[in-house]
Amino acid sequence: MPPVSGVHFCSIFFLEKSPPMKIKLLIVTVFIAFLLPVSDFAHGQVEGERDLDTTQYFNLQFENDLFGSGEDSHFTHGTRISYLTSEEPTNFESKLKSTVLAVIPDFLIPKTRRLSLILGQNIFTPEDITRNDLILNDRPYAGWLYLGAGFITEGGTNQKFLENLEINLGVVGPAALGDEVQSEWHDVINVKKPQGWANQLDNEPGFILFYERKWPLRPTWEKGKKSIDLTPSAGFALGNVFTYFATGLTLRIGNNLPNDYGPPRIRPGLAGSGFFTPSSRFTWYLFAGVEGRAVGRNIFLDGNSYQDSHSVDKKTLVGDLQVGFVVTLFKNFRMGFTNVFRTKEFDGQPEPDEFGSLNFSYRW
Repeated sequence: MPPVSGVHFCSIFFLEKSPPMKIKLLIVTVFIAFLLPVSDFAHGQVEGERDLDTTQYFNLQFENDLFGSGEDSHFTHGTRISYLTSEEPTNFESKLKSTVLAVIPDFLIPKTRRLSLILGQNIFTPEDITRNDLILNDRPYAGWLYLGAGFITEGGTNQKFLENLEINLGVVGPAALGDEVQSEWHDVINVKKPQGWANQLDNEPGFILFYERKWPLRPTWEKGKKSIDLTPSAGFALGNVFTYFATGLTLRIGNNLPNDYGPPRIRPGLAGSGFFTPSSRFTWYLFAGVEGRAVGRNIFLDGNSYQDSHSVDKKTLVGDLQVGFVVTLFKNFRMGFTNVFRTKEFDGQPEPDEFGSLNFSYRW
């Protein structure tokens, strides 16, 4: 069957004030819905006849408002550790894929090139962490602790693409250890400790299915060792923790651009790739990206699913603007920093959020 393709386009502009910079921040979120090439998508075709890559990857990510606004509020911290296998499947990977296929339609599973294994934690607080009472007009305290597995492939015949399917299973509430982690860390660095964790969301099992596809246009400009590329993306999340549709765009400029899709990010956000293939011993690039999300469910604003809990009225449309840089050294190490500006997520939120993301990757 011939590929089917189409584009739906609409733009949403947000103009908000960024507190640390004291300037007007313009975030342009672009909603682009692609009708995926059906033949490649349904049958999981992969790129050409090439040898399987035996390289493996380890990624460590920290996201914190200390790197951005410097204030403890809203999405205040995230940690994500991931291991990415080589392209050559093992017996474990084949068995895991068969297990997932038992509950997820086959057309959603890429023809696996790599498997990722993930451990992560996110922490959310209201703006004023010195109060011990329930702050009704601000977001709830909440923690999210999860394990994940993902299937990743690069493929395509006429059009190159990256597919990423990821499943997260975990818990929201006291069992996620948000209180303990934040309180102990604040004790270590000798700053004010949060006082309101008694008001956090109750324990609830969490599930999220993420799917994303990226279409790299590379290089769109090249001169000597300098080049520019552009990568649009579209995807969705489905679950009781997050449900949303997202589209985005990433622009990179640098020398000897490595074969990656930007640095990894903790979702929700414009995530890059956990793998990278440098073209020389030292490479660098600057990047900027936008992502828009139509949000149907956010447990950290909507509250617990099956019992009464603190909640606020979330905004349906949320946008991120991110800028940063990436450096690769000795072909084995990648380091990146991303500064993220996020529009208001709920009614009554006084200002947009700003936080930073640090990423360290190693390949062997």
